[in-house]
Amino acid sequence: MDLSRSQAGAARMAHVMAIPYPGRGHINPMMNFCKLLASTATDVVVTTKVTEEWLGFIGSEPKPDAVQFASIPNVIPSERDRAENFPMFIEAVMTKMEAPVEQLLDRLEPLVTTILADTYLFWAVRIGNKRKIQVGSFWTMSVLVFSVFHHFDLLAQNNHFPIDLAERGDELVDYIPGLPPTRLVDLPTFFEGKGRATLDRALECFSWMSKAQYIILTTFYKLEARAVDALKAELPLPIYTVGPLIPYMELKAKSSLSASPNDRPDYL
Repeated sequence: MDLSRSQAGAARMAHVMAIPYPGRGHINPMMNFCKLLASTATDVVVTTKVTEEWLGFIGSEPKPDAVQFASIPNVIPSERDRAENFPMFIEAVMTKMEAPVEQLLDRLEPLVTTILADTYLFWAVRIGNKRKIQVGSFWTMSVLVFSVFHHFDLLAQNNHFPIDLAERGDELVDYIPGLPPTRLVDLPTFFEGKGRATLDRALECFSWMSKAQYIILTTFYKLEARAVDALKAELPLPIYTVGPLIPYMELKAKSSLSASPNDRPDYL
């Protein structure tokens, strides 16, 4: 092998470290995005970081050769038990994962050039900024939910937090940029229960989000254009919409065997 040529190729290779929040609804879209990225770019390798438990869950799933897994120890409660004490699970995610992820980063080759991290993993932005590695903040829910958290201070300013939803849940929120008039009871569940118990951590994540280098939203632009445009007008970093991240590659393989082009829904 021509070593100098191999080293030159590695120098040109973009190495993305993908760090999903440890939950199925976050890992699935992150993995689907990584697969799409690796299948459309020949100069990218993606390392998806998961816990050892999650590696056991998804390690055998099909993926492009350019996508690889790397694991950290199980420093957080098991996926099977997290519902029993969700606030404790959140606290572990926020405080126990950063150190082993940073240690893993030191071992990866070629050198990581980009970190793609779930928005809820604020410490990934801290790692990237410290090491001068660009960080993309990856949001897996609707843009409207993103906007509510980003503008959470407006709820307090308008005397809509804290409140008793049983008494005032039908009141309308009509002051959040990009958000249509919405009843308080229809907003994310941060008024009570587990949502209220973990609210401070969620808001901490959004305080770090603006320190990333760009944001990826998993929605169609035309579906939530008003909310996306409002965020672009406010935030000082690029925002990209990549569409809902369903498993396109697996669905394409199945449909090519079982369906004809005439069977596709009109909206496609």
